[in-house]
Formats: sequence, structure tokens, C-alpha cells
Amino acid sequence: MALASTPSYATVQAEAYCSAPKLVIITEIIAPYRIPVFNALAKRKELDLHVIFLAETDPTWRQWRVYKEEIEFRYDVLPSWRRRIGKYHVLLNRGIMKTLNRISPDFLLCGGYNYLASWQAVLWARLRRVPALLWSESTAQDQRRRVASIEFLKSRFLRLCDDFVVPGTASAQYLTDLGIGDDQIFRAPNAVDIDLFWSLTQNPDQQLRLRAALDLPPRYFLYVGRLVKEKGLFDLLRAYARLDAHLRSEVGLVFAGNGMDQVELMEEASRIRPGAIRFVGFVHREELPTLYALADSVVLPTHSDTWGLVVNEAMSCGRPVVVTSVAGCASDLVKDGWNGCVVAPADISQLSAAMARLGGDSELRRQMGIRSRQMIQAFSPSAWANGIANAMSVVRRRAA
Repeated sequence: MALASTPSYATVQAEAYCSAPKLVIITEIIAPYRIPVFNALAKRKELDLHVIFLAETDPTWRQWRVYKEEIEFRYDVLPSWRRRIGKYHVLLNRGIMKTLNRISPDFLLCGGYNYLASWQAVLWARLRRVPALLWSESTAQDQRRRVASIEFLKSRFLRLCDDFVVPGTASAQYLTDLGIGDDQIFRAPNAVDIDLFWSLTQNPDQQLRLRAALDLPPRYFLYVGRLVKEKGLFDLLRAYARLDAHLRSEVGLVFAGNGMDQVELMEEASRIRPGAIRFVGFVHREELPTLYALADSVVLPTHSDTWGLVVNEAMSCGRPVVVTSVAGCASDLVKDGWNGCVVAPADISQLSAAMARLGGDSELRRQMGIRSRQMIQAFSPSAWANGIANAMSVVRRRAA
């Protein structure tokens, strides 16, 4: 009697892969911070992941590199046409229906409502009775809520979705306020590659090179992001100017990024004396952790931000953080007085007081930095993947 052959490991894996329900995620670009979370999800054997990017990158928005060599999941990049009009941008795609028909997913997770392809995808799902979930990061503090046309489109899109995935407390509360049931809301915490950011802080030679190359002050407060008014950067400048002259002579202020308001910011910064204020331009991921590691603390003075992943990055590098209460991450990542400070938006006095407190107390900064590292461990790529996998499991059982 012939013995039955034992299937190879590759065959077993392939069969499991084929039998797993297919999840398609639709998102805008191949952003470097998305690759680690998608990689973590792709490792889950109970799901067959495929990502559809609406464009490879957006060169008019940020100067991110596209780290294709790090991608460990299947993906498509749709042909696209992009045009920026003031603060808004239009992105049109070809082939979304054809791509969905080819993949034939069992679940659809759509990262936003502001692209035509997203609407086409959700309508495709409804016609085929495929569960459609919205990856929603909006909060009640989002400035876009003030635009009636946007709110109307958002409300219509929400009606087309079956369930929702949110990164944290503020975005969950926003959906609840809109009448979405708790059983329809799943959490998958926004995350960055914590281990990568931490490992890149541990290079003294890199610190010396970067300090010299960017002419960094010996000590500094750090802002990372777009240089635009809605990020509260003029509040930050004025809060810095209110600091005691002695503290300003010891601690500088560094802006990393670029944006339409940079010239005006630089003009105002030039009038602040004493103080060392640097505009170092866009800093790529390979050097960004070092920039964080050299900072006394990181400040996000935003007037409106659905989350604020720079806070995740700063905490991964063991830094205390100062954020405004309207940042989507504030209620989940920052405990006021424990690992940082939470201040009211556009409150220059409160912001200056928080900076003075951190700038003048090295032991407090050290303790807060340690707590930031502890706290951010729960916001890892694997935690995000667990949240998505749990959502798919519940939705699948519900549909059975």
C-alpha cells in the first residue's frame, strides 16, 4: 500500500492562504507609516490581505520616500490623475471596479470618503453584499466639520457602510454622536514602527553628524509636520517668545517640515531675541528618530488634527510631548503631567507654561520620556493588526 505523501510546508501555507477570507483595504498613497501596519496584518493567517493604493505618492503634499522594498503584502496602484486646488485636492482613478472584480474580496475596508474611487468601491460592495467598513479618523474637533458640503458627503457615505474602524477614543465618540451603534465600531490603534524608531535613536555617530549638518541647538523643543497655520505654529512661536529670556538662551526651537506658511514663520522667528530658532526642512525617516532623540520635548500645537502620528513617533523615541486637546491622539496617548502636557488650542499662555515646565526640569523630562516609551508599546503595528482581525472576525460571524 502506497503511503500518502506529506504535503510540503509551502503547500499547506498556500492552501490556508487561499481559504482565508479576502480583505481589500483601499487607501490613498504608499505612506511609510502605513507599510508596517499592513505588513503586520498580512502575517495574520486568518486573513488574505490585498491593498489598493489610489496613487503611489503625492509629491505636492509631502516629500516621503516610497519604501517599496519593505512591502510584504499584495497590492495594486491604480492609474490616477491629481490636481490641487487651494487647500483641497482632487484625485481621480481608473480601474477600481475592474481591480475589485479581479480580487473578489469578502470584506472591504475603505480609508476615507473623500475620493471618487472610495464611493465606487463601497457601491461595488453593496451591489455584491460584501461587508464594507470605513476606516474613520474624524473627530468632533476636525475643522472640516465646519464645511457643510463636506459634512453632507460624509453623512451619505456613512450610510453606505456597514461597520467602522477607528484609531481611538475621540474618533469613536464622534461616530457615536452621529448615531452609529457601539456594536458597529471597532478599534485598531494608529501605530508606527516602534522598534525601528527606537533602534534608530541609538547611534551616537548619527547624532553628531545630524547636529552638525542641521546646525541644531544644544537643546531644543521640536515640531515635526507641515508648516501651515492650522497646525498652530504661530502659537508655538509666540509661546516660545514668552519664555524667560534665560531659558530661551539655553533651549532653542526647531521646525522640521515645509509648507506654504514657512516664509511668514521665518520672518516672525527672526524678530525673537534671544533664542535659537531653526527651520531644517523635510527630514526623512532615516534621520527623523535622531532628531527626536536630541530634542528636549516634542510639541504638536495643532488647531485640528484627526490623530497626529508624530506623537507616536516622538513617544517611540522616548520623548515627552506637548499636544493640544483637539489632536485626535491626545485622549489616548498623552496623560497630562505624566508623559507630557495637554493644553487648549490657541492658548499661548498655557502652551508657554507647559514648555517652561518641561524646559526647566531635566528630571521631569527624563521620567516623562520613560513613561512615553512604556505607553506607546500598546500602539504597535501588531496591535493595529489585531484590531482589524477582530473586526473581520466579528463581521464574519454576524454575516454567517
